[in-house]
Amino acid sequence: MLGAVLGDIIGSSYEWHNVKTKNFPLVTTDTKYTDDTVMTLAVAKWLMEDTTHSEAELVRCMQELGRAHIMAGYGSRFIRWILSNNPHPYGSWGNGSAMRVSPVGLFADSETEVLQLARITANVTHNHPEGIKGAEAVALAVYLNKHHSSMSLSSRKEITKSKIESLFGYDLSRILDEIRPTYQFDVSCKGSVPEAIIAYLESESVEDCVRNAISIGGDSDTIAAIACAIFMAGENSQKEKNAWVNEFEKYLSADLMLIMKEFENEIFPLKDYKSKNFENNKE
Repeated sequence: MLGAVLGDIIGSSYEWHNVKTKNFPLVTTDTKYTDDTVMTLAVAKWLMEDTTHSEAELVRCMQELGRAHIMAGYGSRFIRWILSNNPHPYGSWGNGSAMRVSPVGLFADSETEVLQLARITANVTHNHPEGIKGAEAVALAVYLNKHHSSMSLSSRKEITKSKIESLFGYDLSRILDEIRPTYQFDVSCKGSVPEAIIAYLESESVEDCVRNAISIGGDSDTIAAIACAIFMAGENSQKEKNAWVNEFEKYLSADLMLIMKEFENEIFPLKDYKSKNFENNKE
């Protein structure tokens, strides 16, 4: 989940100012968290608080956190859903379902549970088959990398590519150098989830993953959030995770930082997940 937040924050500067190169500053004056982070943390909150994993409680968590961060950059239909007293799914095939689902891949204990929980997180808004498919694919990719974290990065990539292609039919054989020149802004799951996974498949480090994802253009914060969530799910270096947290925590509000820390500590209880300023942020 840290990867999703990191990708979103760095990608936020480039969503409306696309770059077609890997050579760009990670931080600009426009760097901030967006709706991708807020909804990812809402899903994490739901997983921690609701042992029944009901749609009603998921809606409550999403609306509660969404209303608390109402200026995070939601789409028009989604913001109406957040503010509605009687919210219903609206058949979206957009990548909003995929951008928020990464906590499911970290939380679930089996592939079956991953897919079940991913469907729930999509169904409350993105109940179109493509919206559900995108959420399932991202959640499973995250799960596979966490589950196989003891393997080499190349082995994790092979497993992820094979499984996602076979289950969801996404073409992951393309390369970024082919995609980058003509890729345009596309908020559909069909037109952004495969590209995000390919960005992960071509990455050798967290930073490389961020740069790969943003370099193709398009919906940069969401593509980076998805790619980095997958990559970091398989990373075991707590020192590196802490370094990223300490670098980017200043962009999160105290309530969001608290959810992220609690979720990471629940998923990785034996690891010392530290934020140098977290105690101050709680004030």
